[in-house]
Amino acid sequence: MVAVLRRGFAILALLLDPVRHISSLKGTVGVLSNNLKMAIVLAGHDLKSRYSGQFLGFIWNILHPLFLMLVFLFIFGVVFKQKIGGTVELPRDYTVYLLSGLVPWLSMSAVLVTGATSVIGNANLVKQFSFPPEIFPIKEIILSMVFWSVGMIIIFSYQLYTYHYLLWTYTLIPIALFIHIGTLLGLCWSLSAVSVFVRDVKDIMTLFVIAGMYVLPIIYLPAWVPDMFKPIIYLNPFSYLIWCYQDALYFGRIEHPEAWVVATVVMLLSLSFGFRVFQRLKPMFGNAL
Repeated sequence: MVAVLRRGFAILALLLDPVRHISSLKGTVGVLSNNLKMAIVLAGHDLKSRYSGQFLGFIWNILHPLFLMLVFLFIFGVVFKQKIGGTVELPRDYTVYLLSGLVPWLSMSAVLVTGATSVIGNANLVKQFSFPPEIFPIKEIILSMVFWSVGMIIIFSYQLYTYHYLLWTYTLIPIALFIHIGTLLGLCWSLSAVSVFVRDVKDIMTLFVIAGMYVLPIIYLPAWVPDMFKPIIYLNPFSYLIWCYQDALYFGRIEHPEAWVVATVVMLLSLSFGFRVFQRLKPMFGNAL
């Protein structure tokens, strides 16, 4: 028993070792500085070729997120008739509340699936030792920013049309986006590396994405959830990022100060672990692919 406890504490100390985390974060910065330009070029090429030959072409990048948002607004705002807003505690209407969580989650959830298969889907390039495989998860995150950008424009436009001004907390959106991208990058590096050896990861993430909408504070307020199920929300690390966006886009104040701290810590851990997992498994990609 004592030996098991010692082993457990040793593993915990290794996981929490700040030197290892700092080294991993430095490595992350190096990878980004060396490969970001190439990732942007690849993302631009994919974006152009994705709708090549179609009548509406690039416009589909706007229609897809717009259609998804309208469907959710119709279901929960019209069919289920969710009504909030007009109070100090809940200053905006249900449309703003739903969109402030829906836009970041939909832009994240798509990447969790495509990012998991980004290395496998580019096996021919990965086998070329001169081509850095870290670039493919980065490219998928850049592509997801199209959806995010369109969604934010829709939220801005609705706020201006309905309330005739934008909240001062919109200045916090770049911080939320930075946390958003950092968290995704670490997760995509981990998922894409593990997927090379465990092909079930893609299907697992697909199920998680489907369930994620309903275990996050997006379509409902945490106060509406029975007490026995509230731990599910608070133990979900994505909830804290959603609360950051809701502070910036809906509440107009720092309603969840702890969320900003937790989301930042989650981002740093995600980047550190993701980088280490990818670098550890990368030398074995060639044989597995």
